Amino acid sequence: MTIEHHDLVHELPEYRDQIHTLKMENAHFAKLFDEYHVITKEVEQMEAETLPASTRTEEEYKLKRLQLKDQLYAMLKDAGN
Repeated sequence: MTIEHHDLVHELPEYRDQIHTLKMENAHFAKLFDEYHVITKEVEQMEAETLPASTRTEEEYKLKRLQLKDQLYAMLKDAGN
């Protein structure tokens, strides 16, 4: 099974520069960014079955990752205006 990588720069390549800028200048963005990547790694490990987890747990992590991505995306859009 191929595991998709969902790092933020891969997911939103058009925001590469803004991601870098916000990580350096906005502590809240940096915190959410770090949390997003921790959860993403855990989901990838669950998908690869190297981190045992129930389907429910995996789905909860994916939902949390999506919520974080939505927050980060909103901040990126606001920063671009």
